[in-house]
Amino acid sequence: MVKVYSKNNCMQCKMTKRYLNEHSIPYEEVNVDSDPAALEFLKDQGFQSVPVIFGKQQAIIGFRPDQLKSLAV
Repeated sequence: MVKVYSKNNCMQCKMTKRYLNEHSIPYEEVNVDSDPAALEFLKDQGFQSVPVIFGKQQAIIGFRPDQLKSLAV
């Protein structure tokens, strides 16, 4: 399953989740605004912005439909 780290009022996060929903890609959302441990996890991994999408391969950062389509396979 895909894991999406997002935060409130994030347009790229909304667009990413909309893309996943439209392409029937199941995902679990982790909101870093309500989960401080998740925010620390991302910082420890070197990420500085959201969304961060963990799928089959390396992490996808930001709204990247070109990379998100690989999750639908």
